[in-house]
Amino acid sequence: MAAIGATAAPAGEENASVALRWYVLFIMMLAYTINIADRYVMSTVLEQIRLDLHLSDGGVAFLTGVSLALFYVSMGIPLSWIADRYNRRNLLAISITLWSLMTTLCGLSRGYIELLLARMGVGIGEAGGTPSCNSIICDYFPAARRPMALTIFCLGAPIGAWIGADMAGAVANAYGWRAAFLVLGVPGLLLALLIMATIREPKRGCLDVIKSDDDPTLMDTLRFCMTQKSAVHVMMGSGVGALWGWGLMWFIPTFLQRTYQIDVGQAGAIVGPIHLVMGIGASLLTAWILARPSYTDPRKIVYLLGGVTAVATVPGIIAIYTHNLTLATVSLWLFIPGIYFYIGPAFALGQNLAPPKMRAMFSAIALLIANVFNLIVAPQGVGMLSDWFAGPAGPDANSLRSALLILAPTGFWAALHYFLAARTIVEDQQRAIGHV
Repeated sequence: MAAIGATAAPAGEENASVALRWYVLFIMMLAYTINIADRYVMSTVLEQIRLDLHLSDGGVAFLTGVSLALFYVSMGIPLSWIADRYNRRNLLAISITLWSLMTTLCGLSRGYIELLLARMGVGIGEAGGTPSCNSIICDYFPAARRPMALTIFCLGAPIGAWIGADMAGAVANAYGWRAAFLVLGVPGLLLALLIMATIREPKRGCLDVIKSDDDPTLMDTLRFCMTQKSAVHVMMGSGVGALWGWGLMWFIPTFLQRTYQIDVGQAGAIVGPIHLVMGIGASLLTAWILARPSYTDPRKIVYLLGGVTAVATVPGIIAIYTHNLTLATVSLWLFIPGIYFYIGPAFALGQNLAPPKMRAMFSAIALLIANVFNLIVAPQGVGMLSDWFAGPAGPDANSLRSALLILAPTGFWAALHYFLAARTIVEDQQRAIGHV
């Protein structure tokens, strides 16, 4: 495999054909699909792992979330620094190879420590994936079309979540939780080879008005980011949105199993189709809306994200509060689309608020915030609260419900940040890339 710093001939992406642009977007979407599937298979088999390894809710939460997040977060900044300066295509292929191998090792682990180390490896690999994908896509699509393009990219989230829930749940139910990890490792290795064989490193910033040959330092990027008030609010909105939506989804399969006395396959069969149908539906609807000429105004986009997030918070609360499986299922069909609606537009807004040579780092900062909330605060906080509510008797359905009800209203907090971003987003985008 070529070195990360290898030089690739500029692909002339400012004149790239429509077919080439969409091919690259499709491959980037596949990378994100595998990323999400490999990450969230753990939530599907959480209860099986807890019982097999004799863990508390807090203990299994550390294994599933914090172990991955510590390295995802710590490696995200240096790998994004590399992506802003060197060959993003090569970095992406190496990252996919690493996290796919580590996912396979999760399935081969024989105990707690081996599984813990493998999850750490998954986090290191995944840290180089999404920032590289976002930056590459921005050199194939102009600013006005980036919200639409990155929303299509984010179709990988519902497809990956469906694979990690429905398909992996069926495999785990038939063959055990380790088998679910094994079947998800090989596709990533094949995709890495395809990326190296068919995609060239694009010319950085070729579709933007403002161009610079300077390589900003990390401190330059952080200072610029902090002066972009709307960027801070968009990052916080998506970060708290991850705390709210994806934080709840860590424990939803386990919650359904405990509350309604169903097995891992049945829980996956409830949640998986919602991810697939409503997640894809929400993402495609978002892409269609953002392709409208009127939505070139970024203020309309943040108002839309804030409104959808606030509305979707209500059925999320109902799904946890109710004791009726039918009502809970209907509520999940209304809640889960909301956790996909914001992803692509938030990625795109962040990229449009950053100069070309700061884009991977902006993406890494946003992902750092989101993953501290989503992978550390949410699973560990919910797990510890569940153990605390349960007391000496050990965690059960009621203790987990109480913990999740504390997390469920945070969608309103996320919505507030989107509304606040509208105040300065036009000026900030003009400053970053030269046009709106």
